[in-house]
Amino acid sequence: MNMPAPSDLQIRPDGTLRHLLSIEGLPRSTLERLLDAAQTLRPQALGGTALRQRLAGRTVCNLFFEPSTRTRSAFHFAASRLGADVLGFDVSTSSTGKGETPADTLRTLEAMGVDCFVVRAREDGAVAALTAAAKPQTALINAGDGRHQHPTQGLLDMLTLRQARGEDFSNLSVLIVGDVRHSRVARSDIAALRTLGCRDIRVCGPASLLPDAGELQGCTVGHDLDAMLDGVDALMMLRLQRERMVEGLVPSLERYFADYGLDERRLARAKPEAVVLHPGPMNRGVEIADAVADGAQSLIREQVSNGVAVRMAVMLELLGG
Repeated sequence: MNMPAPSDLQIRPDGTLRHLLSIEGLPRSTLERLLDAAQTLRPQALGGTALRQRLAGRTVCNLFFEPSTRTRSAFHFAASRLGADVLGFDVSTSSTGKGETPADTLRTLEAMGVDCFVVRAREDGAVAALTAAAKPQTALINAGDGRHQHPTQGLLDMLTLRQARGEDFSNLSVLIVGDVRHSRVARSDIAALRTLGCRDIRVCGPASLLPDAGELQGCTVGHDLDAMLDGVDALMMLRLQRERMVEGLVPSLERYFADYGLDERRLARAKPEAVVLHPGPMNRGVEIADAVADGAQSLIREQVSNGVAVRMAVMLELLGG
């Protein structure tokens, strides 16, 4: 399942982005350039019209084959803040229900003048596969494909962490907790942390929800959350999909919270200044307690705000604005 996109698929000869498909394979300089740009764009991401001419005349299509609230809305705001026309795509009323393939859907919309496709797909590697159907000048952004990657989520998580802890990741201890096996967010975060030089990446969860050891090479892996919290600078809590209980991968939601839920007592075991992140949507009382999610150490709302700025930075680089 570890499917890094070939660098020549993502990077142009001049080093700029052609597509954004995966954090894997991106040079550190590219990640840092995007994070720097997003930080600069953040005031405009939260409102204003100063950048409305940057992508005027360009068209961005949100091509989502899975439901989404945060990611889809953030991409819509990002494109609008830059002045692009935004085309929504409702899979429930589209020709995909008549058997049209995603590649044919892309070609049809491309023929109407779409410059950039933001794609969410159910299958691992589906967005990278669509690059073969796209014209050379068309840009694709992976908004989450199966369990593979969610690169803009990884970027916004790194931006949020950098704002709180500075640009040097080498001395940070970061703990990722929960359903890593099925999480495209975790894969993107781990890849980004490695690329940015984080030397202490910890992963914790029940054995049934952790991937094969090869995917976590270089990470410290454990099943005892209390033991792994000592000395942690940042915690990234992952959403537990409730179907995991139906699949028998966790005994009950109550048992999961007792073993792996983050409450105030557990948070006190980390460093006093430790910060808490969560990609959303949250299952309160399952992976995180209300007091932590809404507490002073939570950066969850900052993640949402940073999501617009990160997607603006990506679109500007891809579309040459």
